[in-house]
Amino acid sequence: MENSEKSQLLAVLQVLKKYHLKGTEELLKKEANLGDGIDNNNLQQESDVSSVLTGYKSDGDPEAYEECYIELKRFVEGSLDIYKHELGTILYPVLVHMYLELVYNGHTEKAIALMERFGPEQDIYYQDDLRKLALVTKRDHMNGNELTDTFKSNQFIIRMSRDTLSLLKRHLHDKKASVMVNIIQEHLYFDMYEGVARNKAQIDATSGAIIGEATRQDNKTKVLYGLPKAPDIQSLAAPVEDEEESNEQDTPDKPKKKKAKKDPFFSKKTKSDPNAPPPDRIPFPDLKDNDKIEKVKALREASRRVNLNPEVLPSICCYTLLNANHTVTCAEITEDSSILAVGFIDSIIKVWSLVPQKLKTMKNADQLQDINIEAEDVLVRMMDERSGETCRSLFGHSGPICAISFSPDRTLLLTSSEDTTIRLWSLQIWTCVVVYKGHMFPVWDIKFSPLGYYFASASNDRTARLWATDHYQPLRVFAGHFSDVDVIQFHPNSNYVATGSSDRRVSLWDLTTGNYVRLMTGHKSPIYSLAFSICGKFLASGGSDCRVLIWDLAHGHLVAELNAHEKPIHTMTFSRCGNILASGSLDCTIKLWDFTKLADDTSSEDVNISHNPDVKSGDNYLLRSISTKNSPLISLHFTRRNLLLAVAMFDALPT
Repeated sequence: MENSEKSQLLAVLQVLKKYHLKGTEELLKKEANLGDGIDNNNLQQESDVSSVLTGYKSDGDPEAYEECYIELKRFVEGSLDIYKHELGTILYPVLVHMYLELVYNGHTEKAIALMERFGPEQDIYYQDDLRKLALVTKRDHMNGNELTDTFKSNQFIIRMSRDTLSLLKRHLHDKKASVMVNIIQEHLYFDMYEGVARNKAQIDATSGAIIGEATRQDNKTKVLYGLPKAPDIQSLAAPVEDEEESNEQDTPDKPKKKKAKKDPFFSKKTKSDPNAPPPDRIPFPDLKDNDKIEKVKALREASRRVNLNPEVLPSICCYTLLNANHTVTCAEITEDSSILAVGFIDSIIKVWSLVPQKLKTMKNADQLQDINIEAEDVLVRMMDERSGETCRSLFGHSGPICAISFSPDRTLLLTSSEDTTIRLWSLQIWTCVVVYKGHMFPVWDIKFSPLGYYFASASNDRTARLWATDHYQPLRVFAGHFSDVDVIQFHPNSNYVATGSSDRRVSLWDLTTGNYVRLMTGHKSPIYSLAFSICGKFLASGGSDCRVLIWDLAHGHLVAELNAHEKPIHTMTFSRCGNILASGSLDCTIKLWDFTKLADDTSSEDVNISHNPDVKSGDNYLLRSISTKNSPLISLHFTRRNLLLAVAMFDALPT
């Protein structure tokens, strides 16, 4: 290679590197001691960019591209029905790379003609990407373009049976000099499996992501999705006094003592889950006495909850935000259902008390000196009773609020914003105590770990990050998505986080390594909502394609597709008993799904096969649809007793 060509290639690689890992390079270097947390597959792709780009430098005859595509299409349509659908999956990526190759080599008119003729006949879920690609008409337009960079630096993954792939290879064997053969060899990756070729429904179920389906190797790692055994908190439970007399007999006049006995509620032994991670796999600070008492309180409350089923559906209480049309951006309710926080487009956060107790602030320094710090109710004594208010406002961000998350103990609040920062607020002194800076672009979502201390963020810079409240820099950087990471959610055992992206992929990341352990494709549009089942084995995802998809984390398979909503889904939650899944949408409806039946149907089948099983339809699982009055749903929350709380924004002028 001549020096000029080397210089040109290096320049292109620098551009790709700049836009593929926007702003994360410096952070990755700082976290060198956690280097195993970087997605090795993604870094390997960077080193292979030079070989991939060579495919766009072969300036073939521009007249031959359309003829080659027609010939490929004729071959697919003339194949046997059993192979036709799998062979048809190569038409879209071949069209895209033919178009980009023509543009790269300056044949704009031929590229536009090719796209106009064959673009509209591609699957409907690829049309948005094709419209974006049609705007790229010059080589200069390709530099820094998110979509073209993704196609140039990654092979399009197609899952195909051995028989179908053999048929394709025989067809290509006679086309050695064809432009099409070069594109297929350079830009397509075939993940071959043994078995019968998939039908159209099975292919459509997992298609739609920017670079095709996930490979079987992506989902080989074992996932410890179980829940660790609950810690013994018997000693903290209030003793239950026995009505029987004590055996000790002192004097007849002396009051008889009552003997404390074990609380039967806490005497129940919980079984250890064989799929659960070791309790010390993720380091957490020791629980404070106040945290343990709160856990006892939560368990006692849970013992009085109503177990839901198709005959016993939850009551719903909807908090409707009035006079806030198109100004509310997010909402969140605390785990104990006592506080509601709402973020606004003008960068303000408002916090309301949902119970009779008002929101109090801490006493001043002089008053705190008079408090006995050894008292059991020291935290109560520190609060100023006269300062109670039903609503408080927090100011500090300089852009619209994107997401809100409460700490489990309700003393801290996390907020993320389009101003690229994350803020940690104290709900005792009602002020910002930490500003976390690391993301270079808007932070779309933020979530506290179920156990507190750790939290995770999702950003427009195509990364997700793991933080700890006492560290200014992220502990892990999860790099691997090809577009915005729109939503993030902690697994119930706090060992994993799931992310949903505008690249239409759902990923599950291991916090100990930083690598993804599950990669799931099937959504046709950006993903806005994620929810883990109570047992930890299933993940529900929803987005702008108006569908709820249910994934089995044991194998990474898509097991159900729930179709009922008519507009994007922005919130989902499972009941505390795990029997009901509730989804809320911008179509002003809440859908209740029978998750127990779905899980039973899934467990009765053998899903550990080489390719995806048949996907169940949602028609059999929808229990009820509840409509609001022109109020799109933005948040759903089940209380400890299984009352469903909803937060909606009244839209006076519905579209």
